[in-house]
This record gives sequence, structure tokens and C-alpha cells, in this order.
Amino acid sequence: MRRGFPSTAAADALLAWFAASPRDLPWRKGPRDPYRVWLSEVMLQQTRVAAMLPRYLRFVARFPSLETLAAAPIDEVLALFSGLGYYARARNLHAAAKAAVALGGLPRSSARLRNLPGFGPYTAAAVASLAFGEQVALVDGNVARVFARLLRIPGTAEEVRAKAWAIAPSFLPADRAGEFNEALMELGATVCKPRSPSCERCPLAPHCKSRKRGDAHAFPPPKSSPARRVVVWAAAALTRADGSVLLRRHRDDELFAGTWGLPFRESDGDDSRTAAWAALEACGGRKLALRARGEVRQTLTHRELRVSLFAARGDALEGDGLRFLAPRDLGSVGLSSLARKCLRACGIEESEAPSLRRG
Repeated sequence: MRRGFPSTAAADALLAWFAASPRDLPWRKGPRDPYRVWLSEVMLQQTRVAAMLPRYLRFVARFPSLETLAAAPIDEVLALFSGLGYYARARNLHAAAKAAVALGGLPRSSARLRNLPGFGPYTAAAVASLAFGEQVALVDGNVARVFARLLRIPGTAEEVRAKAWAIAPSFLPADRAGEFNEALMELGATVCKPRSPSCERCPLAPHCKSRKRGDAHAFPPPKSSPARRVVVWAAAALTRADGSVLLRRHRDDELFAGTWGLPFRESDGDDSRTAAWAALEACGGRKLALRARGEVRQTLTHRELRVSLFAARGDALEGDGLRFLAPRDLGSVGLSSLARKCLRACGIEESEAPSLRRG
């Protein structure tokens, strides 16, 4: 009997289950391409497969290899990442591709992968085991949940994950780490789900301690959710006579860093018009007459954003981080879903080039 895992029979049952019923996902087809395995893992962070899949397909159609991604301008990378959120992932993806090309390709070990931007313990272990066959364990939310229920691991969600990392290596069957890791992730994503585990379909059901006790729903405990901080912005849509709109790139120390959106300033909610004027003046625009265009809201993990919108006609100086774009060109840069909401509320409808259309 392997330390930690109930039995070799349980491991064999899990592997047989996965071999018989894996989801049909494009990065799993044919010989494993390390670049596409990595890309899928990055895009799936904080994102459901259904939302990620069409963007993944467009991304690999435009950037089919590590080299094409590394050679691309960051704005094009962000444009194809638009809508997935957590845009630091796209910036790190681009930076890591450049670094990996300089090394001659993605490193084959999790230890060396950790030296690349954006590669934490999980992503490094996923790429190393799934693409290169390294005998290394991994833990994501799905795997932590399987372990928590299988062994009735006590503690907070954070403590359960830490314990799962500590015991995961003892679960690995010899020379099958990649397949085993993927099977555990698949089980958590499709059967051992957070709110509605399908215990009757689980290949590990005979070995699961929480199922025997009838308390699978209690493991792991839900994460504590602190109240979201309300952030109030005022933003202005400055349009030229030709219909092009002024966009500003979000700085590295701002939300949505690297993407483009309307010029904005934080506001206390009472002086939103003054804040919108200040946002335009910071971009070289004059104090123009502003028309109120309502408010949009966006819920983020830790914040509730409320944006008071204004519109004006006029001009401003373009430069580093500032540019006017026609509606047909908006798809050429990275726009957050909030930026798109703001543009639509101001009557600016995006008309993208065919290669950048969102699914």
C-alpha cells in the first residue's frame, strides 16, 4: 500500500476512469506540445473551460508556437486575451515566451520553469509533468478538493491546500505522474465538484472517507469572502469628428494593467464631473463641455467598481500610452470587459477585424 493513497487499486481505478472518459480538449490531442499545454494552463486560471476554449483556439491560430508568441507585440497578445480577465497572465505569458525562446525552448523541469515569469509551483509542475513527463506532483483547486474529501483533511481552505501539497508526492504512481495529475484534475472538474459532487460516478468512491461519512460537502470548507471594497471612477469618452475615441493604457500599478480604456480618475462619487475633467486634462485635453452618460459597474474578486461616464467632442495629444482609435480598430488592442461596457454606454460600438472577433 502506498503511503497516503488508499491503495494501488484506487490509483489504477482513477487512471482507468480517465483513460476511458477524458474531455475532448484541443491541447490533449496528439503528442503533447509543451507550449499548448502551458497556454491552456495559463488561460484556465480563474476561468471556466467554456469561456476559455474559443479564446484558446483563436490564440493558437494566431500564435501557433512559442516563437510566434515571443515575436508578437504585447498589444496584439492582450487583444486576443481580452475578456479573460487577470491580464497579468497575458503579460507574463508574453515575457516568459521571450525568455524561453532565448533559452532555446521551454525548460523541461519544474525547477527551471519556476525561473520564468508567471510560473508558480502549480503551473511549473503542470507543464513539467503533463508535457515532459517529470515525476512531480501538483495541486490546484480541483486536486485539493479531491484530496480533502478522499482523506477528510481538516482545516481552512488555505490549510487544506497546503496539506495537499505536502502529501501529493506520495500519491504518484511510478512513471505516470502526468497522466495521474491530469486524472485528478479531471475528477475534480467533472465529478468531485464543489457544490454537487457526483459520488455515484466517482472511481474513488469505495476509498473516499468523506463519502463513507456522508459529509463530502463539508470538505474543504468554503473560503472566507471579505467584503469587496467599492472603488468609484469617473471616465470620459473624448471623440474626434471622425468618430475615433481617445484611449489610455492602464499603468502597471493600476487595475487592468497593460490594457486600454477611457481616461479615468478615482472619484468620491460627489465630484465625478470634476474628476472626469481632470482625467482628460492629464491627457492634454481642454476643459470641454461634458455630457453625462450614466454609470457602469463591474464586480472583481476583491473590488466593486462603479464608473461614472461622460462624453465630449474634441482633441488631445497622442503619445506614449495615449492614442485615438476608430471603432473598427478597437479589436487591435487589449480591452477589458469593463472598458467595453464603458465604450458601449458612451455610444461607441466596437467593430473588430475578423481575426480578432470574440467568440
